[in-house]
Amino acid sequence: MTRFHSQLMIVLVMCSLILSGCTTAKRSNTSRTAVEQLLISNAIDQSLDKVNFTPFGGHTVYVEEKYAESVDKAYLVGSLRHRLLAAGARLADKPEDAAITVELRSGGIGTDTSESFVGTPEIALPGMLTIPEVRFLTKTTQGGTAKIGLVAYDNKTKQVLGQGGMALSQSNDNNWFVAGVGPFQEGTIKSEVKSSTTGPAAFKRNSVPRQVAFDSPGDISPLKPAEIQFTGGEQPTKE
Repeated sequence: MTRFHSQLMIVLVMCSLILSGCTTAKRSNTSRTAVEQLLISNAIDQSLDKVNFTPFGGHTVYVEEKYAESVDKAYLVGSLRHRLLAAGARLADKPEDAAITVELRSGGIGTDTSESFVGTPEIALPGMLTIPEVRFLTKTTQGGTAKIGLVAYDNKTKQVLGQGGMALSQSNDNNWFVAGVGPFQEGTIKSEVKSSTTGPAAFKRNSVPRQVAFDSPGDISPLKPAEIQFTGGEQPTKE
């Protein structure tokens, strides 16, 4: 190796040491990281937020979940049931005990990861010498996607109530590293965690309430006619 090559190697090594930072390897104390779980639940929530559940109020509804085989199915089904209850629907354990059936299906629920960087790749030189990879700027992105389909029909007539439709949403968690220093985080997950753990949401409750209150059951009179309307813009169908 010539003197020039030796000096070049020393300079490159010094530059890489100066510009490089330190990061720790990803670790998880559970089978799946909290970020992955939050990405999926966040995408599911966004998709269900696109559906108008108010027309189900006052009706007895059965949730058919056999077409929703996906990761985090329990959270998906539970979130749908929660929204139906919040809209004033009464849930039934059997289809024969309900006036309406809501079929739930999943078109794709999961996460993807990508990585890109600005720098120099690893270069192999003659003489079994290698110039190490140098990353000046690195971006790692993990995204969650939830495509959820819903259709509702009258249990007696088997007629569809509205056209139903699909709701598609994505969540993301972006991490930036500058010369190995970071991460500098951005994305929907950071926003969700920040809004839920700062301000009034972060106040500690030192004691539980001394009294427990519940609302009395609502009117169980015969169901009133209602319309089933999804947010996709379809025309409502009267019962």
